[in-house]
Amino acid sequence: MITPSLPAELKAALDAKLQGLPRNEAASRAALISKTYRDGGNSRAIKSETDALAYALARMPATYAAVAASLNALGEIRPDFAPQSLLDAGAGPGTASWAAAEAFSSLTSFALLDENPALRSLALELARGSTRLGGLTYDKGEARALLAQSEPADLVIASYVIGELDETARNGLAASLWSKTRDTLLIVEPGTPAGTQRVLTVRQQLVAAGAHVAAPCPHDGLCPLSAPDWCHFTQRLPRSRAHMQMKDAEVPFEDEKFAYVALTRAPVTIRPARVLAQPVVGKAEISAKLCTAEGVVNAKIPHRVKADYARARRWRWGDAVIDER
Repeated sequence: MITPSLPAELKAALDAKLQGLPRNEAASRAALISKTYRDGGNSRAIKSETDALAYALARMPATYAAVAASLNALGEIRPDFAPQSLLDAGAGPGTASWAAAEAFSSLTSFALLDENPALRSLALELARGSTRLGGLTYDKGEARALLAQSEPADLVIASYVIGELDETARNGLAASLWSKTRDTLLIVEPGTPAGTQRVLTVRQQLVAAGAHVAAPCPHDGLCPLSAPDWCHFTQRLPRSRAHMQMKDAEVPFEDEKFAYVALTRAPVTIRPARVLAQPVVGKAEISAKLCTAEGVVNAKIPHRVKADYARARRWRWGDAVIDER
C-alpha cells in the first residue's frame, strides 16, 4: 500500500521549481486553467512553463492521490502482480508514473505519452534527478498515433484523460489502450456522474472485447447503480503550504473524488464486495452499502455478532470486503 502523499523526490523537485515563481501569477493561472477544464476544455489550455507548473501545484497532489488509491485497490485484489513495464497515456506532468513507481518496485521501464509540450517539459525536469524515473521516455504527439507506435506494456494507465475526448475518439482510444495492454489497464477519471459514466462506458466496451474487471467491481456485469446514484470514491490528502496558497485554501487537507476501473487480460480469482459509501456505525448495528456479485446490498451487521461487528467497524468507503470467516 502506498500513501496518498507525493513521494519525497517529487515533492523536492516541485519545491525547487517554486523558487522565484510569483505565487499570485501562478495561482491566477491555476484558477483559469481549472475553470477551462470545468467548462469542458482540455490540456491545450496549458501553454507555458508557468501554466504547467501552476497546474502541477494545484492538481498533481489530488490526481496522484486518486491514482495511488486505485493502484492500492488493484494491489489488494492482485497481490502477486509485478509489472515490469508501464505505458502512461496522456501522462501530463507524469503523475500516474510516479504513483506506479511507488506502488510497484518491479517496474523498470516507463514510457509516457502526451501532446502537450509544456507538460512534457515539466515532467522531464521533475524526473531528471529521480532514482526511479530518471530513465523514462516521453513521446510528444496525439494519443492514438503515439499508441500505434508504442510497445505493449504490462501496465497501461490513462489518468484523467478520456474526459478530454468526444465519444467517438474515446471509443477509439479505449480500443488502442487495450491493444497495448499485456496484463492490466487502469483508467481513472473525476468522481462526478459524468466521469463515472465515461468509465462505465469504456468498461462495458472492453469487457465486450474480452477484458475482466479486477477493481472496483466484484463482477464483469453492468453496474447495478441507477441515477441519481453513481459509483465513485474519495481519497483524503494533505495540502502543503504551497498547495494551500495555490488554491487559496485554509483547510490543510483535500478530498479528491474519483472513479476508476482496472481491467485485466485474465480473470481475477478474488472477487470481494466493495463498500460504496462510508458505513453508518450505530450502537445496535452497522449499516453498509456494498456492491456484490449479486448486486447492491444494504448490509446490516448487528452488534451482538461481535467478530463481524468489529470487522465492519474497520470498513471505509472504497474498501474491498472479503469474508474472513
